Amino acid sequence: MKKIGIAVHGGAGTILKSKMTHEKETKYKRALEDALMKGWDLLSSNRSSVDAVQKAVEILENNPLFNAGKGSVFTNEGFHEMDASIMDGRTLNAGCVSSVRNVKNPVLLARRIMDNSNFVYLSGKGAEEFAVKMNLKFEDDEYFFDQYRYDQFLKAVKEDKVHLDHSDEDNIKKFGTVGAVALDVNGNLAAATSTGGMTNKNSVESGTVRLLAQVHTQITIHALFPAPETANIL
Repeated sequence: MKKIGIAVHGGAGTILKSKMTHEKETKYKRALEDALMKGWDLLSSNRSSVDAVQKAVEILENNPLFNAGKGSVFTNEGFHEMDASIMDGRTLNAGCVSSVRNVKNPVLLARRIMDNSNFVYLSGKGAEEFAVKMNLKFEDDEYFFDQYRYDQFLKAVKEDKVHLDHSDEDNIKKFGTVGAVALDVNGNLAAATSTGGMTNKNSVESGTVRLLAQVHTQITIHALFPAPETANIL
């Protein structure tokens, strides 16, 4: 039987053990396990690694615990601007999106850009118009509101700072955005990322994933999967 594999990660910023309750830790682990198993089920059914990472990240985007999709942090204008990327190791095709508002699952938009356009990257209104063309689901601002995120936003505004999600201000470490990397039964690799960015960010700071996504993807794949000879490496 050929090997398959998948890994997910769920964070930007640092959550200190002292601030992590047992209840919160359980919620995070269950959410990550759910994303992991949804992707694994697809791989076990001989679906592609691209399908698996898309589904795993989509699950994380739908959970307000994570700074992506529904759980995205607030910009300095009080909105939610999201970024996402996806890359197929078999073809080296990629799709990236940044600074989109109200798109329920930005990773789905990144996938549509990769599969159904002549572009690699779209941003802002143009990306949102393409999402409409692709019949992707939009949600109103209320869907993205989370009291914890809003409190983070108010704190950042008061301090006139830009914050990572869950940052330990005495020891800030940038662990990246939520994401997934997978190896399918055909030996092909794929990775996907999604983020709401940084709390209280302005338009200049929005969309950092568009610059880092492909580097992140390649580093993640090489780090997590010293793949067999049959695998296609990015």
